Amino acid sequence: MYKYNKYTAYLSVLLMVAITAGCKNYKAVTVQSTMTLPSTYRGGTDTLNSAGIPINTFFADTSLRKLIDTALKNNFDMQAALQRIEMASATLQYNKSLRLPSVNLNAIAGIERYGDYTMNGVGNYDTNLSPNINGDQRIPNPTPDYFIGLRSSWEVPLWGKLKNQNKAALARFLATQSGYRMVVTELSAQIATAYYELLALDKELSIIRKNIVLQQNALEIVKIQKDGARATELAVQQFAAQLANTQALQYSTLQQITETENRLHLLTGKFTGTIHRDTSITALPLPGKLKTGVPTQLLLNRPDIRQAELELTALNADIRSARAAFFPSLTLTPYAGYNSFKAALLFNPSSAVFGLVGGLTAPVFNRKKIKTDYNYKVAEAKQALYQYQKTVLSGYQEVMNGLNGMENYSKYYQLKQQEFSALNNAVSVANDLYLLGRASYLEVITAQRNVLDAELQLASTKKNIYLSEVGLYRALGGGWR
Repeated sequence: MYKYNKYTAYLSVLLMVAITAGCKNYKAVTVQSTMTLPSTYRGGTDTLNSAGIPINTFFADTSLRKLIDTALKNNFDMQAALQRIEMASATLQYNKSLRLPSVNLNAIAGIERYGDYTMNGVGNYDTNLSPNINGDQRIPNPTPDYFIGLRSSWEVPLWGKLKNQNKAALARFLATQSGYRMVVTELSAQIATAYYELLALDKELSIIRKNIVLQQNALEIVKIQKDGARATELAVQQFAAQLANTQALQYSTLQQITETENRLHLLTGKFTGTIHRDTSITALPLPGKLKTGVPTQLLLNRPDIRQAELELTALNADIRSARAAFFPSLTLTPYAGYNSFKAALLFNPSSAVFGLVGGLTAPVFNRKKIKTDYNYKVAEAKQALYQYQKTVLSGYQEVMNGLNGMENYSKYYQLKQQEFSALNNAVSVANDLYLLGRASYLEVITAQRNVLDAELQLASTKKNIYLSEVGLYRALGGGWR
């Protein structure tokens, strides 16, 4: 017996050494980015950043601010993001509870009949013949079994498994908060984009309707000239075709206005309603230059980058938790209560019982499953790393696009103003020359079409300037404060 116990002890030690040695092949891996951002944007070193400007300060238009406020309350994506935070919070609280022992109240009743040729059957029979027991201690057959009391189970936090699970849950909770801020940023930008598009479409519709009136007058004039033999039917048809084209453009613009208003209704969580706008795109002053700061500020200001970083942090904690599964786990299961095979004696002080069981569990045949889970977590973390780096790179490029967009569209707008002024004068000159017979009707139509296109492009360019400003503000990480 002594040798048997000694060999069993040796075998247990060797088995534990083998398990521990096998874990050395799976050292803890930390997946982290080595990406280095440029130190500046195009050589600027100013650290002032417009991302810190609150939404209500950045957008001066009261109608736009009201739309954003309504969307923040009613938008379904916002409400879903809030529920994701609640879900992550519940997961965090659940993981915290895993580090505490579970305590359950148990009330158990059962019955068992022992056979005459079983250990319990023979043992109970001999016990009942013993003179050392009284009548209450005699074991009936079938034998009832009653227990009422507390049972607990607690996994001793070894190897940091539960600690890392809690870290992962905390990181994911913080990631959902960043995700909520990202929804706020995106929603504000979408509302502003649609609003400025609506202002531009209003202006385009106004320009088209003004040109329809001018072209109707021109058509009437050319008809009179035809009656006086000063113009041909070809001229009348050309002017009529130009008018029909402009009238058709009116309905196309009306449809775009309807679709843009409905997009705003969707973003603000409404079926219908009036989208108030008290100004025109051309009445808005050109926006000022935004402070971009330095690229490293994106890591703090942009919620999507912060969210991707926290997801990576959570997966690194998952890797450490998965690695801890290679090692033995220790579980303690204490209990205390009353146990008896007679209901009448269940709460007798002599029926009080308590005990403590400790169990050490080490994986042996299921190590392949643990290895697979560990390798999966490492691959998942690497995937999150690439997503994080992509998000950082995308953020930098968006800032550069917005920065260049504001500058280039502003210069484009200035030149378009000059073009519009020149083409507007050309229309007056063409009309005068046509009345004097020194210009053809084609020259008049061409001049009118050119000034219409230039005025429409002027409104569209003003819109693009504001969309670039909104895009740059969002790219810098503004719009959620």
